[in-house]
Amino acid sequence: MTKKLLSVALTLLAAVAIITAPIVTDTGKDSIKDSQGTTSTTTTTTTTAGSDSPEESLPDESASATVTTATTAASEPSTTTSAEDSGTTTSTTTTSQEPTVTTTTKKPVTTTTTTKKPQTTTTTKKPVATTTTTKKPDKPIENDAPKGSPVAKHGQLSVSGANIVDQNGNKFQLLGASTHGVGWFPNCISKSAFKVFRDDWGCNAMRLAMYIEESWGGSESLYLAQPGKNYDLVTNGIDYCIDLGMYVVVDWHVLNPGDPTTHTKEAKEFFAKIAKEYGDYPNIIYEICNEPNGNVSWSGKVKPYAEEVIKEIRKYDSDAVIICGTPTWSQDIDKAEASRLSDKNTVYALHFYANTHTDWLRNRLTDCYKKGLPVIVSEFGTCDASGNGGFNEGETKKWINLLNKYDIGFFNWSFCNKPETASILKSDVNFSEFKAGDSQLTESGKLMRKLYRERAGL
Repeated sequence: MTKKLLSVALTLLAAVAIITAPIVTDTGKDSIKDSQGTTSTTTTTTTTAGSDSPEESLPDESASATVTTATTAASEPSTTTSAEDSGTTTSTTTTSQEPTVTTTTKKPVTTTTTTKKPQTTTTTKKPVATTTTTKKPDKPIENDAPKGSPVAKHGQLSVSGANIVDQNGNKFQLLGASTHGVGWFPNCISKSAFKVFRDDWGCNAMRLAMYIEESWGGSESLYLAQPGKNYDLVTNGIDYCIDLGMYVVVDWHVLNPGDPTTHTKEAKEFFAKIAKEYGDYPNIIYEICNEPNGNVSWSGKVKPYAEEVIKEIRKYDSDAVIICGTPTWSQDIDKAEASRLSDKNTVYALHFYANTHTDWLRNRLTDCYKKGLPVIVSEFGTCDASGNGGFNEGETKKWINLLNKYDIGFFNWSFCNKPETASILKSDVNFSEFKAGDSQLTESGKLMRKLYRERAGL
C-alpha cells in the first residue's frame, strides 16, 4: 500500500512538472512584447522632446534629420527581438535587459540637439553690428534722418553739369542762413534756432562761419587763437543739423588774411579732421575758402590751394560737395570758369550784397552758368558790402528771382543779433529764444523770411 501511494505521488509530481513548463515559456514571450512596447514608447517620447527644444525655428531639413536619427536608433531592439523568437529561456532573459539599450538610444538625440545650436546662434549678425560701430557712435546716419526732413528726402548731393542734384539725380537748391563768426557769437549754434529755420523759414541747410583770424577786435576768439573751442562749436552745429536732417556748410572763413595759402597747412588739418569724423554723412558740405581777396589770383594762389585741400578731404570723404571761393571776395567766378578744378563735385562761390553788386555781377553769373559752371551763393546780404547801411529790397528780389530761375542755392548773411543791417535778429533777441514768425526780426530778416517761405511753398 505504501508503495502504491508513493507511485501515485510521483506520477502527480511529474504531471505538474509537465503542465507548468509551457507557462514559463509563455511568460518569457510576454516579456519580450512588453520590452518592444517600451522601446516604441521611448522612441515616441524622444521625438516629442526634440520638437519642443528651443531650436524649433531651424529649417525643416534639420528636423527631418533628427527624426531619422531617432527612428534608426529606436529600431535596433527589433533586430535583437527577432533573435529572441527562438523561444529559448536564455534568449528571453537576454531580451528582458534591452531597456538599458533603449535608454542609450537617447544619446543621439542629445547629440543632434547640440548640432542644431550653431544654426540658431545669430552669429551672422555680428558683421552687421561691427559695420555699424564703424560709423560715428550716437550720431544718426542717412537712413536715420528724421522722416520728411531734407536729408531723408534727398540724401547725398552731387554735381551734375552746372547744377547740384540730389540722390535721385534731380536738381536741388540749397536754401539756408549763415551764422556770423561762431567764435564771436557762440550762442548762435542753437538746435532750437536751426529748427525754426527748417520749419518756419523752409530752409534745408545752415552755414557755419568760422573765422580764421582778423586784424581787428576779438581775434582771440578766432580759430588760430582757440582751435579747440572753435572746432567744438562747429562740430556741435554739425551734430544739430544731422539731428534735424539738414545739410550743413562748414566754412573756413578766409577774410583776413585774403590769401588762403597763408594757412594751407592748418586748413588741410582742419578739413581732414572734419572729414574723418563726418565723411559718412550725406549732410556735410565743405567750403574751403570763403572770400579770397587782395592781390590774390585764381591760377597763382586760389586754385593751387584748393587742389591741396580737396586732395586731403578726398582721402576720407569721396563724394561730398565742396565749395571753393573765388578771387575779389568771391566775385571772379569767370576766372574759375576759364580754368576749372579737376574735382567733379566742386562748385564755385559767388557772393553779393544787393546794394553794391547789381546787374553787372548778375550778368556774369548768368554767363558762367550757361557755360556749365556750377555756382552757389554761399553768402549774400540785402545791403551794402560792408554789411551795414543801404538796405535794398528791390535789388535783393532781383537776385533771388535769378537764383530761383536756375535753382542756384543761397545763404543769407547773417543769423546774428549784431546791430547792423545785414543781421536777421534784432539786437535784443537771444539766439536760443528765436522763434517762428517775424516779431523778432530786423527789416532785412523779415524780407528774407518772406522770400524763403515763398520759395519753399510755405
